[in-house]
Amino acid sequence: MTISSQDAASKGSSSRDTGRPDIWLRVLVASAALVTVTFGIRQVFGLFVIPLSNALDSGVQLVALAIAVQNLVWGFSSPLFGALADRIGAWKVAILGAAIYTAGLVSSAFLVTPSGLFLGQMLIGLGLGSAGISIAIGAVGRVVPPGRRSLAFGLVTSFGSFGQFALLPVTQMLMSEHGWQTALLLLSFLTAAAMAMALGLRGAPAAKSADVAELTTAEALRVAAGSRDYLLLTAGFFVCGLQLVFITTHLPTFLGDRSIPPHIASWALALVGLFNIVGAFFCGWLGGRVSKRKTLATVYLLRGVIMCSFLLLPVTPASALIFGAAMGLLWLGTIPLTSGLIVVFFGPKHLSMLYGIVFASHQVGSFVGSWLGGVLYDITGNYDLMWWLNVAAALFAFAVNWMIREQPVADPRAVTA
Repeated sequence: MTISSQDAASKGSSSRDTGRPDIWLRVLVASAALVTVTFGIRQVFGLFVIPLSNALDSGVQLVALAIAVQNLVWGFSSPLFGALADRIGAWKVAILGAAIYTAGLVSSAFLVTPSGLFLGQMLIGLGLGSAGISIAIGAVGRVVPPGRRSLAFGLVTSFGSFGQFALLPVTQMLMSEHGWQTALLLLSFLTAAAMAMALGLRGAPAAKSADVAELTTAEALRVAAGSRDYLLLTAGFFVCGLQLVFITTHLPTFLGDRSIPPHIASWALALVGLFNIVGAFFCGWLGGRVSKRKTLATVYLLRGVIMCSFLLLPVTPASALIFGAAMGLLWLGTIPLTSGLIVVFFGPKHLSMLYGIVFASHQVGSFVGSWLGGVLYDITGNYDLMWWLNVAAALFAFAVNWMIREQPVADPRAVTA
């Protein structure tokens, strides 16, 4: 789809959006700061798998399952909190979410039991659903002018990766010097500060775009459920979650089994975040100029190529760092492209909710990536089968995204009639 056709899909956006750069710049900065903290902290949990397993005297599978439940709660709560944010304002929901996130980290630090582990991870999942990427993307989509929207999505996503890059080595250092419980407690101070960051989301005007913007929440849901392209997009995003959470949760253990020091694993994941700053921004920029669905499909294909190469070549500290950097270029580039396609299909008004539904599929994939990775590891003693399942999933995601038709819904009122 060309730029002109994308702009046409958003032609009815409020004139206040483009006339008040002070508002959308403030919302953009606040969204980026919020995602830096909430998403950045989320990426460090792979470092806690072995310490938690040792503290609980359990196998990797139990901790992996708890992290998988966190992702599932995150995914299924996202559309609910997204619909609430579309109705009452993103900043109110984000403040609540930051408080829940803080409670989850604190309880994880002090309740060192299986039930405490699951309680903490479930609270963290609720915090991510109400103060994470879907809320930030929705706020940005409603206020940033159409011509800059795809780039803005990429910018917000990039800052999430900056949080990953900054927090992974810091968390590893805190764990080494003060222990894993103190590290979790110190991270909770950042999520508490995110409540103040959420205040910057205030003042975003309501979005109006094309026919679908006039639909109620229930009508928008029925339109989405009847859209072939939206369903294909949702299916493809399952694979994104599968791959990302498998890597963040299990890469440290995978490398440790090959006698690679823990600091190499933390730096490999940090490089994912560093290079994704460039990758997500570039994908957002590219999504405003060429076909979003073709770019998205290519991202999945390249992920499969990189994982396949990593497995077939000798695993060394150097190859682990190169793998982290290469995956980083493709890591969260799916988010600006996926959210951009949702805006192309339906406009920005219901973006938080509709992106939240697609993100729920992502988090089901995250659950499978974390939990199944732990199950197969405990059964087989290695991650080989899970790696090849991820390669096959990349080919599936490439195929379904390539089949998407990149155009607005033709007549939403006819669908809901």
